This record gives sequence, structure tokens and C-alpha cells, in this order.
Amino acid sequence: MALQSAAAATLLPSAFSIPKEEMWYLLQSKSSAYLKNSTLLGISLSDHVKADSSSCSLRIKRDCNQRNLAIQAVATTPAINVSTPEAKKTLRKGSVVITGASSGLGLATAKALAETGKWHVIMACRDFLKAERAAKSAGIAKDNYTVMHLDLASLDSVRQFVDNFRRSGRPLDVLVCNAAVYLPTAKEPTFTADGFELSVGTNHLGHFLLSRLMMEDLKQSDYPSKRLIIVGSITGNTNTLAGNVPPKAYLGDMRGLVGGLNGLNSSAMVDGGEFDGAKAYKDSKVCNMLTMQEFHRRYHEETGITFASLYPGCIATTGLFREHIPLFRILFPPFQKYITKGFVSEEESGKRLAQVVSDPTLTKSGVYWSWNKDSANFENQLSQEASDVEKACKVWELSEKLVGLA
Repeated sequence: MALQSAAAATLLPSAFSIPKEEMWYLLQSKSSAYLKNSTLLGISLSDHVKADSSSCSLRIKRDCNQRNLAIQAVATTPAINVSTPEAKKTLRKGSVVITGASSGLGLATAKALAETGKWHVIMACRDFLKAERAAKSAGIAKDNYTVMHLDLASLDSVRQFVDNFRRSGRPLDVLVCNAAVYLPTAKEPTFTADGFELSVGTNHLGHFLLSRLMMEDLKQSDYPSKRLIIVGSITGNTNTLAGNVPPKAYLGDMRGLVGGLNGLNSSAMVDGGEFDGAKAYKDSKVCNMLTMQEFHRRYHEETGITFASLYPGCIATTGLFREHIPLFRILFPPFQKYITKGFVSEEESGKRLAQVVSDPTLTKSGVYWSWNKDSANFENQLSQEASDVEKACKVWELSEKLVGLA
């Protein structure tokens, strides 16, 4: 299993603004007493950290420390509250993009959300016809979903998807980065259209570019709770039993990511080691979880967007394991059901991810959600590496460079 990432500049709010719905309310009312003259002094931090040469670590530490000081300063600035009419609510359906929604967790989540009648699901999938058939087979009402082509293994396809989505005129209220490639038995690496090792290139870099580009769309949403969710995995979390099953996730100094993961002038593995398909997936999940936290640190205060990750449980029957050996596919589900007791059905896992998308009690940002044996959610702890602030900065910066954003 595998992942990837990078680090860059930080922006904090520089002025106070009134949301669109409040402005509408003001224009409809005949009184100007609603709004009082107020201003908020913000703090901006735009030091750009360059990720090359041996001084990279010191520069990243400096940048992270400065950013944290700036965030603390903003946190101590007295807040200015403008009362919002309690009765004012968004009545339209929410609009959610789910990558990899043609099967497994993605399809189950699309079904769970669509069945509420409160969400329109954009199924962002590589195989258009497969997604249409899956939606029809799952009984999702046609009015509640739209299939759009997206191949996360191609940065051009990611950009084209974003352009097509904007042309559709739909708002974006929630983005769910769910799709994943898992090649556990691979002895040699395969590569994306842009020359990155496939697991990290798809699971991390493709989602990183998609999330960065669609931040602008999320910012413009007038929905009550805007969210960006990146699906994690227990296998990348080495403070768990499952996370200690060899090969263990480990990003190291990320020399492979620095070299572009192309297997030519560098290793195809993030840590620069020998290729291992299972480890590549696990590394990619570490990158996903680091990226979620870096999004939270950089954008939550400024935008109010909730950033979260989750592990919905072991979906032992999912198509994610289709590349594993036949014996594993036969034995793994009963092992999880009767030995570990960690088995979760696709339907149940979909309901859990749908919770993180829509539940009004799960709006805390920067959280890695899990569920206990009673199916109650809780804030889980990430491993030391998956919660390393400096490493998250570096993953962000390197990823920006690889996808053409820096």
C-alpha cells in the first residue's frame, strides 16, 4: 500500500467579510441597524519555503514556526461577531464530489447520501460507463447523481475535470477524495501519465492537485458546512497492530519524492528504497493524512472549511483487494469477521463516510475519525509520522512542485 505529499506558503485572513447570505438578508430588511461598523486586523504570512538542498529542513522548521506564531496571534485577536438570523438556512440540495464512486466505499457513500434526498452526488470516475451502471444497479435516483470523467493518474485529466465541473454551473459544498490504487503483489513499479509511481501518483498527487484547484470552488459555496475529506487507512498508521504488519509505512527523508518517483534519476518509492507495491499504498495513505492536516493548518481559519480524514473500518470485500492473490481474497473476509472482529460491510462503511460528509456534529476540523465496535465515532490518534508537522510541510511543498503549482 502507498502515498505522497509536499509543503508551501500560508495565508491568513486579512479582513473581515460578510457572507453572501447575510448580505441578502441585509438588503431584504429595511433597517441598517443590523450591521455595525467593524474591522478586523489580520495577519498574513507568505514566506515561501524552497524544498531543495540540505537546508530544506531548517527552512521548513522556520516557516512552520512562523506560521504557528501567526495562527496563535490571530487566535488571540478579539473576534467580531455579527449576528446571523437563526431562521436563515440554505434550502437547496448539497453538492458533493466523490472520487472513485463507481464501486466499494465510494459507491456506498454515494448511495447513502443520495437516498437522503438532500444531496446531489457527482461521481468522479475513470470509467464513465462503469459508474453509470453501478449507480443504476445501486438504485440511485437519476436526479440525485451525475457521472463525470476523472482519471487521477493524469494531471491533465484532473485539470479537465475541474474545468468541466465549473462549466456545469454546480456549486461545490463537499469534496471527498476516496479513489485509490492498491497493487500489493507488484514487484516492479508502474507509472502514471506524468511519470509518477502509480499508487502515490494516483492516491496522493492526483488528489492533491484536485483538492488544491477545487479549494476556490469550496470557498465560494454558501452551504452551511463546507468540507474536504481525504480517506485514510489504518495500514498507514504505525501506532496500530494493522499498521505494524510488514512492510510498514515510512516516508523517511522523502528523497524519492524529491526525485519525482520516476525510477530514473531516483527511486519510485517515497523514502528512496526498493520498490514494494504494498508499502507504496501505505506510504500514499500517510501522505493523504499529512495533507489533510496541512490543509487544516493553512486554510481552516481563513475559510471555515472543515478538513478531515477517516478510517471507516476494514471493508474486506471491497474491490480494492482485486489485485491480491486469490487465497488472500478468500480468507481475508472471514478472518476479519471472526478473528479480528474488524469487518465492516460496504454499506456500513458508506454510511460512516456519509456521516463525515453531512453530520452537523462532525464539523471539527483537522480530525482523523474512526468508529468503535458499537459503531460510535471518535477522534482517533495518528502515528508520530502521520502527524509530523514538519513532514507535512515538506510533503505539501514537494507535491506542489511535482503537480506544477510551484
